Amino acid sequence: MAVFEYVDIPASATLLPSDLNHHADIKVQTSFPPTSHAAAADGQTSPSAQRTVFGNLPSLLLASSLQISTNHSPENPRNVSQLMSTRDPLSVPTTTVNFRRFISKIGPVFWLQDRIEEIITWRKGWKVTALWMAVYSFLCYYPRLILLLPNAVILAIIIASHPQRASPGTGSFIIEEIQPPPRGQAREGSAEWLANIQGIQNLMGTVADLHDAGFPYLLHLMFATPYTPYIFSIIFLSTILALPFLSFVPIRPLFLIGGLVPFAVTHPFIQRTFSLIFSTLPLRYCRARLVRLIDNDGLKDRHWQSELHEVELFENERWVPGEGTGWSKTNLKTGERVAWTRGRDGWSGITADGGGDVSSNLTFLLEPGWLFVETEDWRADIEAKWSQGGADDSGWVYTNDAWLEPHASPVAEWKTQGSMTRRRRWTRRIYLDPTASAIS
Repeated sequence: MAVFEYVDIPASATLLPSDLNHHADIKVQTSFPPTSHAAAADGQTSPSAQRTVFGNLPSLLLASSLQISTNHSPENPRNVSQLMSTRDPLSVPTTTVNFRRFISKIGPVFWLQDRIEEIITWRKGWKVTALWMAVYSFLCYYPRLILLLPNAVILAIIIASHPQRASPGTGSFIIEEIQPPPRGQAREGSAEWLANIQGIQNLMGTVADLHDAGFPYLLHLMFATPYTPYIFSIIFLSTILALPFLSFVPIRPLFLIGGLVPFAVTHPFIQRTFSLIFSTLPLRYCRARLVRLIDNDGLKDRHWQSELHEVELFENERWVPGEGTGWSKTNLKTGERVAWTRGRDGWSGITADGGGDVSSNLTFLLEPGWLFVETEDWRADIEAKWSQGGADDSGWVYTNDAWLEPHASPVAEWKTQGSMTRRRRWTRRIYLDPTASAIS
């Protein structure tokens, strides 16, 4: 009970009990669906501003991410022996210096990465890619030539750096005048230096995406799921059964086919053909059924023995042109539907102050005895059968400024008008728990 200084409370006063006779609805809290924001900025800053910002990027990044105590050095979870990763102690100045050096010298690595990508994806023309395919085929036929690969690399570097200043008419390869050494690193703040930062940025994102894509499958190999013993048995038995047949496997044709398949798959004609074929397949339906099978496999006995239903939730966003904007929930206008609604019309289940069936922390008011299935989370409805205009691969349904005329992709006219909207349906299953119903 709060005490007010300006109110005199008699000593004989008795605190009245609160009214507990009314029935309160049971609130079941759940987290928001895992959404990804794709608000891309179209504006560009000036080169001088970029140099100022990115020139201080290493210091700003490390100062904000590393908080090291001066009196205590954190213990390394790896081996304490003098390995490459534990050679120097963790230090912000050392990390800053090495990061700057790394940015200025990583350029050749990204150059080689770009050249390999251009060759594999046929961006240099069919002649260049066909030449490298022929070289790989020749190495598969004569695998001992791989021993001469270091010599070929050194000769290629020398030939590529030849200044082509031989005397006219002589055709001599020897250069009498020694050329100045090339620049060993990119100058800080230059275009090459900024390109290296861009490459590091994209490489970090790619590594993180690959980790996120592969980690759920890695759990099956680490006894984190009940499938690990079965996978181990299958792999072990298949290895034992394959041992007698290894001598009959043609190694050269196998490596030849395995090396040429990526070139064939990345050919533009094959890409267009695969796109047409995949567009006719019910991939969304198969993906949705696969997710549902995985969710069903994780259900407990109490879920199977009870009544199951599905609740829905709609995610709403608005697109606004300009730098730093795009698709975002913060672009929603005042007075229209909010970011999360339970009804398809965008209004039911919500009040003006954010209350109702869906509030700021996504608190659902379920009937007594109904609970969310604990073994699964919110799932995006990628099939979007509720929409007459279809949806994209992520389940988004695009509409005009008034949330009408649904389409599977944004309309160019809406972008010209400067505003459009989209919404996506999320679902999650609930089950009836007789025990919880009896308690309530």
